[in-house]
Amino acid sequence: MTGLSRFQLTLVICLLALLAVPAVAADPSGAATLEEDSFAPVNFVWTLICGFLVMFMQAGFAMVETGLTRAKNAVNIMMKNLADFSLGALSYWAVGFALMFGTASGITGLLVGLDGFFLLGNGYDVSTMELWFFQMVFAATAATIVSGAVAERTKFSTYLIASIAITALIYPIYGHWLWGGGWLNASEFMVGLGGGYGALDFAGSGVVHAIGGFVGLAGALMLGPRIGKYRRDGTPVAIPGHALTLAALGVFILWFGWFGFNAGSTLAATELRISIIAANTVLASAAGAITTMLITWWRYGKPDVSMTGNGVLGGLVAITAGCAWVNPTAAVFIGIVAGIIIYLGVWLLDWVLHIDDPVGAVSVHGFNGAWGLLALGIFADGTYGVYVTDGPLVTGLLYGNAGFFAAQAISMAVNFVWAFGLGLALFAALKYTVGIRVSAAEELQGLDIGEHGVSAYPNFIATEPTVDGEKV
Repeated sequence: MTGLSRFQLTLVICLLALLAVPAVAADPSGAATLEEDSFAPVNFVWTLICGFLVMFMQAGFAMVETGLTRAKNAVNIMMKNLADFSLGALSYWAVGFALMFGTASGITGLLVGLDGFFLLGNGYDVSTMELWFFQMVFAATAATIVSGAVAERTKFSTYLIASIAITALIYPIYGHWLWGGGWLNASEFMVGLGGGYGALDFAGSGVVHAIGGFVGLAGALMLGPRIGKYRRDGTPVAIPGHALTLAALGVFILWFGWFGFNAGSTLAATELRISIIAANTVLASAAGAITTMLITWWRYGKPDVSMTGNGVLGGLVAITAGCAWVNPTAAVFIGIVAGIIIYLGVWLLDWVLHIDDPVGAVSVHGFNGAWGLLALGIFADGTYGVYVTDGPLVTGLLYGNAGFFAAQAISMAVNFVWAFGLGLALFAALKYTVGIRVSAAEELQGLDIGEHGVSAYPNFIATEPTVDGEKV
């Protein structure tokens, strides 16, 4: 028997064993849940439809990333977005959800969950499946953020391994610390700081976006810049994307899907705070867009569409943590700061750190995810409770709760150390084992041909621009 056939046989046996495990489920039909809660149907429909919107954000990410990169890499980017969502769903089903929302006793339970793998046993339940689906699309979002930061020079096979690590381990464990009863939200130390509720993040500025952004930062650092990105004197060179129309379309798709991201995080249509969440979401994103547009208009003499699009996304990321707990005026201010962060973040990476981020993912998701966590600690106004209207009211620094701001600052620091630190370890391990970067010849030719054997635009011939005699 060959090694491959032994592996296939082992895989089949494992799958059959999983199917043979008896279901010890709470409510797989939904009958008991419906009898217990007459509002369950409307809340289930609300949460699942919002999850569908978040899933459609994958199309937005694909369009933004493809539009802001070169035509010779379009197939590769589409493949990465198809694959990271699919692998993310399976990884989160097998491992991630259990680590994030599973239970464990003592200190272990403050760090990680240890039951519910493969959604077996009590996982075969309508309420558990609802939460799994909604959280699965969040996990896939964290993974796909990394795709943009490492675009145009990463091996496809290596990127798949990184996607599995993010959705199975990196995202779920930090998510457990905030959303699964872990130490950032539930330990006596953090609750004492936070005024009764520890660190918070309503819809994922930190849990989703900063995690993805800072892992992406680590990946971009380990990969190094694209060929031609920097002149010999270190001056950055703009490498234009091939389709700003696709990029703008992607921004609008993401903008639309974000209402599912933020408002859907109530997990209940009966939480009427969804109207304020929606208003805050659009105000912050609009403020981010206009701020970035005005900065580029002032700085370059013309308003820049790609930066303005990233201003929209930066405002969305920044408001995501606090969308339920701040008022509209605060949302506008949060968006204005987010727009400034977009411009300064791109400048910092390009001119100071010389880290090549082709689509601005680190500035949008990493830096503004961190700002979103801090902004919640500043602007929460005490008009809404911890996820439910009858919970402790959430107040921030401006309303006398310095302890909650401290809890948010700790959560932000932990987020960076966890995501960037594990991202460095992950990409370093991959670099020195299977390799993370395609050859220079393949990069110049384009990853579409080298990695996938097909071109996105076979009927068009493009000439490559050069910088200091090198193709870019």
